[in-house]
Amino acid sequence: MANNTADHPPGNSVAEGNHEGDFGVTVMELRELMELRSAEAVAKIGDNFGDVQGICRRLKTSPIEGLSGNPVDLEKRHAAYGQNFIPPKKAKSFLALVWEALQDVTLIILEVAAIISLGLSFYHPPGGDSEMCGQAASGVEDEGEAQAGWIEGAAILFSVIIVVLVTAFNDWSKEKQFRGLQSRIEQEQKFTVIRKGQVIQIPVAEIVVGDIAQIKYGDLLPADGILIQGNDLKIDESSLTGESDQVRKSQEKDPMLLSGTHVMEGSGRMLVSAVGLNSQTGIIFTLLGAGDSDEEKKVKKSKKQGPPENRNKAKTQDGIALEIQPLKSEEAAESEEKEEVKPVKKVNVTKKEKSVLQGKLTRLAVQIGKAGLIMSAVTVIILILYFVIDTFGVQGRPWLKECTPIYIQYFVKFFIIGVTVLVVAVPEGLPLAVTISLAYSVKKMMKDNNLVRHLDACETMGNATAICSDKTGTLTMNRMTVVQAYIGDTHYRSVPEPDAIQPRTLEILVNSIAINSAYTTKILPPEKEGGLPRHVGNKTECSLLGLVLELKRDYQPIREEIPEEKLYKVYTFNSSRKSMSTVLKNADGSGFRMYSKGASEIVLRKCSSILDAQGEPRIFKPKDRDEMVKKTIEPMACDGLRTICVAYRDFPAAGGEPDWDAENDILNELTCICVVGIEDPVRPEVPDAISKCQRAGITVRMVTGDNINTARAIATKCGILLPGEDFLAMEGKEFNQQIRNDQGEVEQERLDKVWPKLRVLARSSPTDKHTLVKGIIDSTVGETRQVVAVTGDGTNDGPALKKADVGFAMGIAGTDVAKEASDIILTDDNFSSIVKAVMWGRNVYDSISKFLQFQLTVNVVAVIVAFTGACITQDSPLKAVQMLWVNLIMDTLASLALATEPPTESLLLRKPYGRNKPLISRTMMKNILGHAVYQLTIIFTLLFAGEKFFDIDSGRNSPLHAPPSEHYTIVFNVFVMMQLFNEINARKIHGERNVFEGIYRNPIFCSVVLGTFVLQIVIVQLGGKPFSCTALTIDQWLWCVFIGVGELLWGQLISAIPTHHLKFLKEAGHGSGKEEIHEEQLLEGTDEIDHAEMEMRRGQILWFRGLNRIQTQMDVVYTFQTGQAPVPGALRRQPSVVSQHNDSKTVSSPTHVGLSSTSLSANSAGAPPPPAAAAAAATAASSSSTAGN
Repeated sequence: MANNTADHPPGNSVAEGNHEGDFGVTVMELRELMELRSAEAVAKIGDNFGDVQGICRRLKTSPIEGLSGNPVDLEKRHAAYGQNFIPPKKAKSFLALVWEALQDVTLIILEVAAIISLGLSFYHPPGGDSEMCGQAASGVEDEGEAQAGWIEGAAILFSVIIVVLVTAFNDWSKEKQFRGLQSRIEQEQKFTVIRKGQVIQIPVAEIVVGDIAQIKYGDLLPADGILIQGNDLKIDESSLTGESDQVRKSQEKDPMLLSGTHVMEGSGRMLVSAVGLNSQTGIIFTLLGAGDSDEEKKVKKSKKQGPPENRNKAKTQDGIALEIQPLKSEEAAESEEKEEVKPVKKVNVTKKEKSVLQGKLTRLAVQIGKAGLIMSAVTVIILILYFVIDTFGVQGRPWLKECTPIYIQYFVKFFIIGVTVLVVAVPEGLPLAVTISLAYSVKKMMKDNNLVRHLDACETMGNATAICSDKTGTLTMNRMTVVQAYIGDTHYRSVPEPDAIQPRTLEILVNSIAINSAYTTKILPPEKEGGLPRHVGNKTECSLLGLVLELKRDYQPIREEIPEEKLYKVYTFNSSRKSMSTVLKNADGSGFRMYSKGASEIVLRKCSSILDAQGEPRIFKPKDRDEMVKKTIEPMACDGLRTICVAYRDFPAAGGEPDWDAENDILNELTCICVVGIEDPVRPEVPDAISKCQRAGITVRMVTGDNINTARAIATKCGILLPGEDFLAMEGKEFNQQIRNDQGEVEQERLDKVWPKLRVLARSSPTDKHTLVKGIIDSTVGETRQVVAVTGDGTNDGPALKKADVGFAMGIAGTDVAKEASDIILTDDNFSSIVKAVMWGRNVYDSISKFLQFQLTVNVVAVIVAFTGACITQDSPLKAVQMLWVNLIMDTLASLALATEPPTESLLLRKPYGRNKPLISRTMMKNILGHAVYQLTIIFTLLFAGEKFFDIDSGRNSPLHAPPSEHYTIVFNVFVMMQLFNEINARKIHGERNVFEGIYRNPIFCSVVLGTFVLQIVIVQLGGKPFSCTALTIDQWLWCVFIGVGELLWGQLISAIPTHHLKFLKEAGHGSGKEEIHEEQLLEGTDEIDHAEMEMRRGQILWFRGLNRIQTQMDVVYTFQTGQAPVPGALRRQPSVVSQHNDSKTVSSPTHVGLSSTSLSANSAGAPPPPAAAAAAATAASSSSTAGN
């Protein structure tokens, strides 16, 4: 590649001040140019601008110096070409969230009931208080009380409003947190540009048109650009085009670089030509944004868009790199809609198998909800029947017209009681508890250097059973230094003095290292006095540059003499080559010289000579090589050193120019200069972290590209391999031989023989890593499916990171591609942060269990009390408003209190729960039922004998608008006190005795409990009519508190009973069995809706599904009647289904697509379709839309 910059004026012309004239090329011209590819683009550049230099001149930038960075100039560029920023979707307003919270079915039922009760309380029928209506009208003592009938309805409405506001506020703060996280991720992403001739890193959003950006392996391009100079550049454009093949880029053939694509190999410099909304990614976003037609609004209504949309947002690494689907006509807008709900549908089904916890919770919530519904229906029916039989049967009264409103008022009262039972039974706090717990954990995990990009990764981590970790930078410090060398037939145990090496050898060595390494790699002076020098760029190359400095030489002058433009050809490092080579054309015209470096056993195989002690090449035979491997390389590797071989080759001019593409002929006949041993010390905290993992039942495996001896040495230092254990450490080649059959396909049975013992996989390719992860996940060896976490930093780790249950990317060393594929980013690249993630994950799980244990006790007790009370005394002892208050404390406040317990080290002492372990263990079931027995005994005793004990009037069988009685107030108060103290019991779920342990470490818990207590006092003493309470005396209060404290003592009693004796206890909330998962995947099609939403909006979704199903059936009928394509509704649903599942095996597009043709043929034959076919079609259609339920 010739130096094509000679004709360009030096410096930055804009800086000189001639920026009065505008830039010589418009946004539209650049946009049109960027839409062309390969030869067309080259031709267009030639016609319009002469060459890329011409575009540089018009954009007033220098290919070598870059922009001046002058603020005035940058401002102008912003104005002319826009900013590199794609505005995010508008956040939902608070009102929208309130409206969403109001859609909750139980709340709607309550609102309706409250409004009816309000209406009836204002309606006084004439003559309604006559004796004729039976006991219905009696008992209204005075006018004042009768007027107060409206209070209950109003109070219910008020409490509904409170619940709605709390829910909306939670959603809103969650959304805000996500946006905060998002902006943090965006700010952290920087890109390398050249300004004023200096290479600097700036945030992606500050890139402007005309910038000269340096691109290298692993980058995710932040803007569109045109290649100025490139070495062996290959780009993965699948995110834009859907083509998986890597595209070679060069100035001559295809210089167009597009934003959102990944650099897979090589390096280069590009002129930024379009940013933000004008870049190819931006244009697609604009199209997607514009696609929000009314139809979509309908679709949106049916899906709660809060978190899932954000999850997709969090999936983006910078404002630009969302998963972009190839645009295929109008489905794009639809597919975006779908994509918001299931972010990474492209990868594979397993990734978004809904998170384990959510699966279990959904099941549990549905079961409890059903039970509650049945209980409440039975309650209402019993109450109405009792009333009707008693009034019209036993007392034998006629139904009088003027009494109707009073009867209706009774029925409404019964209905409200029924709804209250339902409200208490349905655990709407569950989704809330999960959200709070996860959001809290994510926030705290930031402090532990875990940047969580997908909420559910946090909880999956608690179930992890295996971690496949990289070696370099994760287990080791990634601060590489050369500590041994073999130069000129001598093995030096430490870096030799420069005088000990032949000057000629030294010269070649220094040149080879300085030139044959990325020019972005440098060693900078330390930031603080006395600190270590800073290593920038590739750490292995830094260690070699460090060697140059230790040999008292400097690499910078050599690089200045031979700038990157003069490099004739570069073979960049990639995982298949495992070496890097750079070709120079000799200045005197005497042919070419190529410098190479790479993994020692690979490069040495290609060496045919070696520099001896005199600096002269001598023949290097295979037996010499074997001896060198034995005597030099293996001893180095056994010390845990990485060995790198540096070599060169001369191509004489006489032989003509070689064929540079015949790589195998070029990378051969090399002359070895030296072999160095590079030490990368193990991080001091890693061995401890790994032993914690092993204690917690998590297997740590090391997957590395290094050779087997180095890997084994490091693994032993870390404690992955323990002396005396029969674990396997093998190389990628051997691994593949063992797991593949004769056709070269991976066989799961073979893999299952290998992986349980495998601890170290050396010399592995990214494919091996992916194969291993996939094999462990798909394995059926153990009783539970393995949950695998993977760490990765390279571009090639992407597939493994995506396949894993949780992918960790390195925040410092990681490439953009790896971060993009990951779920959690380790901001300090440290393995011990993974252990913290495990701790938080288990903590989330335990928090949910604590909450469940508390919640279900309240549910059981409240439902039984309301039910039996209503059946025996015709009135629920706990009134609607009181129930709502109990619901508020036990749902919202308790989820706050119990979901925010900080994790403790003791979480790491147990084995992972596994995917199928029930949420509610035997111990928890024992606690729930045990406490329920205590509470029910107390409440029924108070209900039926309390008036004697406290010497007060009985509150049973009171008439319709009777004033609140002391009796029922005490029942309510005792109930709440018992819940409060039981909340403290619920802090422990494994049957521990000390329930107060670490209670001060959780201020939220303490404040919630105290706050609830204070509010309870206020409600009882001042609540009056709305809360159906009367003030209690101090004695009565002390009794209530005393009975509450009894909960703690009773808790000790329960924990003394050994669980294993209670065989009759069942567990609940199992995960899905294997068969179920299989079925789920087959039915993945149709109307998949995120499961978190199912809990939130079950009724709403069923309603939409019902509509959808009717619509499908209508479509089918319509198809048969007319023989045309079905109505647009069907068309509307079809692309979304197809686009969502274009990667799954069974395309489940609605059946009517296939049907229209049959009906057409039938109709054209002049005969109506046979009824059997029509029936079959209808059932098929309905089944296609049922499958998602």
